[in-house]
Amino acid sequence: MGNRLSKIYTRTGDDGSTGLGDGSRVAKDSLRVSAYGTVDELNSTIGMVLACEGVDDAMRETLTQVQHELFDLGGELCIPGMAMIDDADITRLEQSLDGFNDPLPPLKDFILPGGGMAASCCHLARTVCRRAEREVIALGREESIRPQAQRYLNRLSDLLFVLCRVLARASGHGEVLWQHERRRKPNP
Repeated sequence: MGNRLSKIYTRTGDDGSTGLGDGSRVAKDSLRVSAYGTVDELNSTIGMVLACEGVDDAMRETLTQVQHELFDLGGELCIPGMAMIDDADITRLEQSLDGFNDPLPPLKDFILPGGGMAASCCHLARTVCRRAEREVIALGREESIRPQAQRYLNRLSDLLFVLCRVLARASGHGEVLWQHERRRKPNP
């Protein structure tokens, strides 16, 4: 393990810069910092899901593993040239997604965020995941990043969507379906 923090504030970021894992300094609003910062935010929102009632053991195990992998992904994004997320991580997400999705009925309508506290927190995590993915894509246009980072986040947002459905159904609230026909006007 690297250096342990014994002093939390260093004042080195007071000028609007921050240190990357390789020792270089960049602006705190750089694309790289935005990308790994949003991955950190995503990890926090998954922690919110885990703090909710109604998260069963299988989902808890899956999401805890995801939290570890998101910490790895943040490290990969913080250290240019580092490789921590690999194809096996993406395959594991796909397998988890398939396992949670198989018992669900086919989706015929769009779902609104809601369906109880755990499902709502999971919807928040899903949207933060999509933002992290967009920020990684933006970073990839400017700097070299590995494709696994983007693919991992894309697959994770799909998994989170499925978990939203599972949580909404398990809570008894059910999925909140978008009522698209409410805007239809009768023909004159």
